[in-house]
Amino acid sequence: MRASRAVVRLAALVAFAAAGLAPLPGQSVLSDLDTLLGRAGLDHVSPALEVLLLLTLLAVAPTLLVLTTSFTRVIVVLSFLRSAIATQNVPPNQVLVALALFLTFFIMAPVFQTIGQEALTPFLAGTIGEVEFWERAATPVRQFMLRQTREADLALFMGMAGMAEVDSPEHIPLYVLVPAFAISELKTAFQIGFLLFLPFLVLDMVVASSLMAMGMFMIPPMMVSLPFKLLLFVTVDGWHLVVQSLLTSFR
Repeated sequence: MRASRAVVRLAALVAFAAAGLAPLPGQSVLSDLDTLLGRAGLDHVSPALEVLLLLTLLAVAPTLLVLTTSFTRVIVVLSFLRSAIATQNVPPNQVLVALALFLTFFIMAPVFQTIGQEALTPFLAGTIGEVEFWERAATPVRQFMLRQTREADLALFMGMAGMAEVDSPEHIPLYVLVPAFAISELKTAFQIGFLLFLPFLVLDMVVASSLMAMGMFMIPPMMVSLPFKLLLFVTVDGWHLVVQSLLTSFR
């Protein structure tokens, strides 16, 4: 019964978080959740309902991974890199997504370790409840997002939400912080992508000008420039430089 109740409460926490009603420090939006569950007759949850709730949590997990971690910036930059080299589907999407995932785990490792030590371990030991678990787990993620979020983007969503100035960043609700963080990540990724395009664009222009000067109008410049792009990228150890730039951009 206790496990079933915990599953229901965690699912309710995720639902509240998705609606922007997750508890903030000093608040207890879900303090009466036990009473509500008891009135709803959810003291005993069937195994089928538990499986349904767990599948719901698993369905929400990819969205949380994409929009609250470094995954967005990493995958967009890697996609820009592939487009700049013009290698079509090489590396394939599966390789890029897998690389982006493992880079995300590497970048977010300190955050995940903090969540494990301060939130997950006490929760599994039964020393804290679900509401306190959410508060402890959300704090390091919130701090990570705040470090990467531009003030202008944050002010945009706070203004559209009709929020006045808050006493501290910890009081910014997640439904305001997450989209601001997402568009900040997209802007940073596009800036890095622009810098990646420049050397390859110059190489394309040099090859196209050389072919025109030699009167070789029937040869596609992209076909000639591709080997030179690959040679340049391998010579400068491009993957090392790109990954190093991504890792240092989060410091």
